[in-house]
Amino acid sequence: MKTNSLHLSGRFLSLVLLFCSLFAFVSSGLAAPKKLLVVTVTKGFRHSSIPTAEKVLGELAEKSGAYTVDYVRNDEDMAQKMTTAALKNYDGVIFANTTGELPLPDKDAFIEWIKSGKAFIGMHSASDTFHPYPPYIEMLGGEFETHHAQAEVDCLNQDPKDPACRHLGPVFHVKDEIYLLKNFDRSKVHPLLMLDKHPNEKTPGDFPIAWSKQFGKGRVFYTSLGHREDVWDPNTPESFKRENPKTVAEAYQQHLLGGIKWALGLEHEAKP
Repeated sequence: MKTNSLHLSGRFLSLVLLFCSLFAFVSSGLAAPKKLLVVTVTKGFRHSSIPTAEKVLGELAEKSGAYTVDYVRNDEDMAQKMTTAALKNYDGVIFANTTGELPLPDKDAFIEWIKSGKAFIGMHSASDTFHPYPPYIEMLGGEFETHHAQAEVDCLNQDPKDPACRHLGPVFHVKDEIYLLKNFDRSKVHPLLMLDKHPNEKTPGDFPIAWSKQFGKGRVFYTSLGHREDVWDPNTPESFKRENPKTVAEAYQQHLLGGIKWALGLEHEAKP
């Protein structure tokens, strides 16, 4: 009798463990998507690709199911959605071609919010934002200095296993406005894409294009690509003179999605 009782107890325990495992698996699959703010406010140059960027980021959110987006398009949106209290409703922020001194309600609190464990994702002129505010530049990892004429470049993949780069192959060929950056320290970031020659003069050098980094408990992903509409979207309107094949935009979108998911903690952390 005792043997049967032990046998039944063992079977019951196994069933309980199986049920718990199944519940955990289903729960993880049904986890609520992360919430991101997409900021496109500008106080300097305003890129014509911003509406395209907003559309693409929304489509990536919908297709992936990994995150949802809410938009900050003007000063009023920023005053309402980016207060210290309001930011608690979000898991991260995307600066999509922002420029200049943005009217954040509290810049210091915003930086501390990222450092507390939130995601920051920046495209192109996110590095042309908050020049006089060193904590932002430190958080981002680099700062726009200048650019020359748009150019075709070969971006060298620095980490083929990273979520933002694993689909790109050894070289990502693209035509875009290529930023020359300052206040960049390679030892303080995880390099993702770079040029080994000046984009216009073709002289040898180290020219960063994209990277990720830890910032306190937060995660930062930045790519300087994203000036042209045909870098963002494979389906640009006929009025736009396409100079990149559709495959470039498709690859760029995967580059963004991988970086976004990494910054949100949904992909493995970049090494080292």
